[in-house]
Amino acid sequence: MMKYSEIKELTTQELKDRLVEEKMNLRKSRMTHAISPLENPLSIRETRKGVARINFELRNREIEG
Repeated sequence: MMKYSEIKELTTQELKDRLVEEKMNLRKSRMTHAISPLENPLSIRETRKGVARINFELRNREIEG
């Protein structure tokens, strides 16, 4: 999981790439959890929050620029 301070340091293209990766991880985790319970189901929540943080930063950059 990335902290918001780490996210702010990335370029916009890196954020977009990271967003795609995180969404794929989230989708994969949800599918795996539906089939058989994950060892740590809180990882789904953390991944979801990571996606939200990246989206938030991308939206802020869109508004500022």
